Amino acid sequence: MLAFIGRRLCNYALMLFAATTLAYFLASSLLNPRSNYMAMRPRPPEASIDASLNLANVNDKVPVIERYGIWLRQVALDWNWGRSPQGESVNAAVAYRAVVSVKVVLGATVLAIVLGVSIGVAAAIRQYRMFDRVSNAVSAFFLVCPTFVLGLLLVLAGIRFNDAVGARVFYVTGIGDGGFVDYLQHVALPTLTLTLVGYVGYHFTQRTYLLDTMNADYVRTARAKGVPKSVAIRRHALRTSLIPTAMGVAWSLASVITGSVFVETIFAIDGVGKYFIDALTRNDINGSVAIAALGGLATCVGLLLADVVVALLDPRIRIS
Repeated sequence: MLAFIGRRLCNYALMLFAATTLAYFLASSLLNPRSNYMAMRPRPPEASIDASLNLANVNDKVPVIERYGIWLRQVALDWNWGRSPQGESVNAAVAYRAVVSVKVVLGATVLAIVLGVSIGVAAAIRQYRMFDRVSNAVSAFFLVCPTFVLGLLLVLAGIRFNDAVGARVFYVTGIGDGGFVDYLQHVALPTLTLTLVGYVGYHFTQRTYLLDTMNADYVRTARAKGVPKSVAIRRHALRTSLIPTAMGVAWSLASVITGSVFVETIFAIDGVGKYFIDALTRNDINGSVAIAALGGLATCVGLLLADVVVALLDPRIRIS
């Protein structure tokens, strides 16, 4: 298993390096930090603009390959992801916002996985019964409901609830800086929004794959030997059907970093998703590349965990 993980880590490190390099060249070609200064009135002197851009290593007068070499050396030797055109440290900005996003999105991701898989399993076992039909209808609603619409509805519901009870139970802005109760009051509505949006995919995926495996030969053989239906599903069908779901979870982990843009905007949360949009708006090459690399890292971690889970679920992979 350790050798398997080691090979995977090498492969994912190469993939992450290639993806980050591509992101750097794309950002350098599409974003123009100089335009930030050209729009100022009065416009700063050209020498002052060049000095600011050189400080951030984003001066378009310097060949991009030379800028890439400087940037790569800073990242590799000092873990320094550079500065924004305004002189802000990308390391400090991303580190703070990553913690904020994880506080909001990680819990919602776990809840969405548990809720979606549980409902998918229960719906597959009760195919075409009342529970299956109702759960499919509810999930279909959340599937077509845009995230920002659902978020706004929950904001209004939270305000109405606070007015009804005469106390501030739910906060609709910020992440809070008090104790644990204050934290829960701030993240309850954003977490609920992300959970309701995210569980739908796991519900439909798990239901589909479990229905496929419930009629497989090895499940019918177990039933023919007298194994109860619930036991056959739990020990055989469910284990196999969880494999594609695990891969889906891996690919969705990047959204933990960058996928909460609407929610962070609606609830005024200064997280990574909002920072990514701001970086693109400010023509911040280094900030945009850092967020892209962070999303790629989250995906690689998810894929590694999925590989381990799949190896534990499927004995054939352990044998090979």
